[in-house]
Amino acid sequence: MNEKFERTNRCGDLRLADVGKSVIVIGWVQKRRNLGSLVFIDLRDRWGIVQVVVKPEDVELPDIRNEYIIQVFGKISKKDVPNKNLATGDIEIVADKVVLINTSEQPPIVISDDTDASEDIRLKYRYLDLRRQSMVNRFLTRAKITKCAHDYFSSNDFVNVETPYLSPSTPEGARDYLVPSRLKKGSFYALPQSPQLFKQMLMVAGFDRYYQVARCFRDEDLRADRQPDFTQIDVEMSFMNEDEILAMAEGFLKKVFKEVVDFDVQLPLRHMEYDDAVNFYGSDKPDTRFGMKLVDLKDILDKTEFGAWKDSKFIKAIKIEGIAEETSRKKQDEYNLLANKFGMKFYACFKVENDTLEGSLVKFMNPEQIKNVIQAMDAKNGDVIFVGSGNDKHNVCFGVGALRSMMAKKLNLIKPNTFDLLWVVHFPLFEKSEETGEIVAVHHPFTRPCDEDLSKLRTDPFNVYAYAYDIVINGYEAGGGSLRIYDQKVQQEIFEILGLTPERIQKKFGWFVDALKFGTPPHGGLAFGLDRLTMILSGTDNIRDVIAFPKNLAGVCPVTNAPYPVDEDQLKVLGIDIIKEK
Repeated sequence: MNEKFERTNRCGDLRLADVGKSVIVIGWVQKRRNLGSLVFIDLRDRWGIVQVVVKPEDVELPDIRNEYIIQVFGKISKKDVPNKNLATGDIEIVADKVVLINTSEQPPIVISDDTDASEDIRLKYRYLDLRRQSMVNRFLTRAKITKCAHDYFSSNDFVNVETPYLSPSTPEGARDYLVPSRLKKGSFYALPQSPQLFKQMLMVAGFDRYYQVARCFRDEDLRADRQPDFTQIDVEMSFMNEDEILAMAEGFLKKVFKEVVDFDVQLPLRHMEYDDAVNFYGSDKPDTRFGMKLVDLKDILDKTEFGAWKDSKFIKAIKIEGIAEETSRKKQDEYNLLANKFGMKFYACFKVENDTLEGSLVKFMNPEQIKNVIQAMDAKNGDVIFVGSGNDKHNVCFGVGALRSMMAKKLNLIKPNTFDLLWVVHFPLFEKSEETGEIVAVHHPFTRPCDEDLSKLRTDPFNVYAYAYDIVINGYEAGGGSLRIYDQKVQQEIFEILGLTPERIQKKFGWFVDALKFGTPPHGGLAFGLDRLTMILSGTDNIRDVIAFPKNLAGVCPVTNAPYPVDEDQLKVLGIDIIKEK
C-alpha cells in the first residue's frame, strides 16, 4: 500500500488572507473539546497550532485523543471571537473530513509550554518534551545561528574543513574521553576537546581562513551551562592581528543578533582588560547591564583594629542600594556560606543608618574610618555594604563578584530582554594549578604572549599577559580565542617554563610541533559556543534546554541511559579488563 499523506498547508502558517481556501493539514491533537453539536480540536505541528471545528452531524469523527495524529480536510473561516494568544487566532478550519493516521498512549508529560513536569521526566521523555512550542522555538533559534555561521564565513572566503573525531590525547585543560583501538590493543584515541591543533595546522597548510561547526568533548564536572559533548563554531585566520580578528568576529555576531532576534549590535564592541574585569566586576565574564562595581577598601580597613582585615592583602566591597531593612542576620549567614565557596572566611556586612555604619565589626573602627568607608562607597542611608577580604586576589574578587551577580538577580536589577556584549582581552598567560601548585597555561601552551611581556617570561611569568580574548554576553562567556605562537623560539621557551621535557613534548604533540617548523604564518582565531549562544538568544539559563538529547548532571543520557556496561565479548576484543570497585 502506497499511502499518501497529503497536506496543502502547515498548521501554524494559516492567516486571515487564507479565509475561503480549502486546505488539508496534518498534525498532533493538542486539545479536544466536545460541546455536543460542535467539537473543537487544537491541531499542532512544528509551525504552530490551528483550531479545527467539526460538526459531528455532518462529518464522521473517529475516536481521537491528545497526541493522536490526524489529517483534516476543510475550509478556512474567520473566527467570530479571535484568540489573541495564537498566531492563527483569527481563523479556524471548518472540517469536511477527518482521517485518523495514528494513535498515541497517554503521554507521561503535559505537552504545553506551561508543563508541570520535572526536568528529570522531561529529559527521560525528551522526544515528547521537544514537541512543546517553546522547545521548538529554541531549536529554530539554534538552526538560524548555524545558518548565519555558514552564510557569514563562507561569504568572507573561509573554507569549511572537517577535522578528526578520533585524534591523539593532548593536554588542553580537561580530561579526554578515550576510545580504545581494536587494531592496536593498549592504545587509545581521544575525542577532541576542540579542533585546536588541527585548525592551526590548516593555517600551516596555507588555507588562510578556516571555519567549522565542530563537535567537542570534555570529561569534566557538569553544571547548568556545561555538557560533556557540545558544539562550537570554530574559526581560524592567518596574517591578521588581534583587532582584525575581533572585527571579523563582531561582524558575525551583528549578523546573528539581527537575523535571529532583530537586535542591532552597535560596533565596535567595548574592550575591557582582564584585570579591570576582575577588579571592578569580580568576574572574567562580567555582566555590565547593572552597576554595583567592586571598590577597593584595603587602604581604609587595614588600619582598623580588626585582625582579619589587618592581615588581608585584598579587601573588596560592593554597595547595594536601599535594602537595609531586608537584610536580616539570616540573610547575612547565607552570604557567608557563599563566601566560603571562594576561600574567604566571611563577608562583613554593614547597614548605613543615620549617616553611620551599623554592624558587628563597627566596634573595631574609629569615626574617621567609618566616614571614609561611607565616602569611598558613595553610600546613603538605607544602603548595605558587603566587604570581602583575604590573601588571594582571585578568591576575594570572584567571591564578592559572585555576591554581586546573585544580588542583582534577587533584586531584579537586570532589565529583561536586553543584550550587553563586550570583549574581555589580555588574559594572563600562566596560572598556578590548584591541584599541584605548578605553573600551567591558562588557555593552552600555544597561546601567544603579548610582545611587551616577552622579557618577563622567565623572571615574572605570572605577570605575563597574552593576546587572548573572550566574547562576553550578558555575563556568559559565549566564546573565546587567542593569537597563536608562530615563532619556534618563543614556543620552546613556553614549553620549558611549563616544565615540559623534550620527551613529553614529542609524545604529546610532537606531530604538531614538527608542523610548526615549516613556515608557520602568524595566525589566530576563536570559537563561539553554539550551545551558549543559543541559550542566551532563546532566553534560558539552562544549556540542556538547547541540546536535543542532553546529559543530566550525572553525565547520563536519560533517554538511552548511556553510559552503561557492555558485553564481555566486546571488551575482550579490545583487550580491556574492568577492575571492579571494592
